[in-house]
Amino acid sequence: MKHLLGKVIGMVLGVVGVCTNPGWAYEEIVVKHGGSIVGKVTLTGERPKPMAFNLVTIPDPVYCGRISTGTGWRVVEDFIVAKDGALKDAVVMLKGVTKGKPFELPKVHIEAKDCEFQPFVNVLRDQDDMTVINMDPVQHDIQGYETARVRGARVLFNRPLPMNPFHQVTNLFQSHSHLPGKPMVEHVHLQKDRNIFVMQCGFHPYMFSWGVVLDNPYYAITQQDGRFEIADVPPGKYTLTVWHAGMKTYLSRKVTIEGQEQVPVDFEYDAPRGRRSVHEMQDNPHFGLEILGEEDEIIPSLRVQHAS
Repeated sequence: MKHLLGKVIGMVLGVVGVCTNPGWAYEEIVVKHGGSIVGKVTLTGERPKPMAFNLVTIPDPVYCGRISTGTGWRVVEDFIVAKDGALKDAVVMLKGVTKGKPFELPKVHIEAKDCEFQPFVNVLRDQDDMTVINMDPVQHDIQGYETARVRGARVLFNRPLPMNPFHQVTNLFQSHSHLPGKPMVEHVHLQKDRNIFVMQCGFHPYMFSWGVVLDNPYYAITQQDGRFEIADVPPGKYTLTVWHAGMKTYLSRKVTIEGQEQVPVDFEYDAPRGRRSVHEMQDNPHFGLEILGEEDEIIPSLRVQHAS
């Protein structure tokens, strides 16, 4: 198991961070004649092959298999791409803003639900708190790492996330009441020049949640249509940057806001080619469903996943 987690962490942490200056001062002002930036993030090329984890080799295969392929695999759906190439969960950030609208971000609240971390991507300020709650009738182990390609990963926290002892499972394969366990609150503080961290479950390594630390409130996270809008931008010259958890590079564009105009900016990622991960779905007679025994099955009763 440690060998498996080591490979996963080494893969997901190969991300180059955008420099964040901890001494950067942001001033809140009343924005007059602010403009906006609108656009779309797309992915061109063949959709990347997702990571796949053999549930038979990981704890709680029957419960966690409620989201699975039905053949004993859990797929990490980090690239959610629409038919037109629209890319979900891309974080678009405006860099170089020294003053502007109030720096208010939603509190980071992550749920471990059906052996998934929800939401998959979050934004926060450095030294903010994040709350993680276990909604599952199984135990999780929360491991947080800040990322950087040159100096490697640094552990932020590593704590168990117990389930609610009064969790009642009425029907494991069809439905049950998700009762919240005791919240785990972590204070997030990243080292200089790092602004990306990833949270993973030590028991269920297919559980991921990413965090992006911002130095101003001008950002957007793309939804299913890949579109974004950043409003109330003070007139000036800035750098617009986009990041996605599955990519190892950032895309950036220079933008100029003049008055109450709307500036269109689109981003296009080239899909990664070749093997992205050591975790790919493959037939292996040594780790098949028969190992679970005659009475156990992995039934994707909540959502059937597809590997392609």
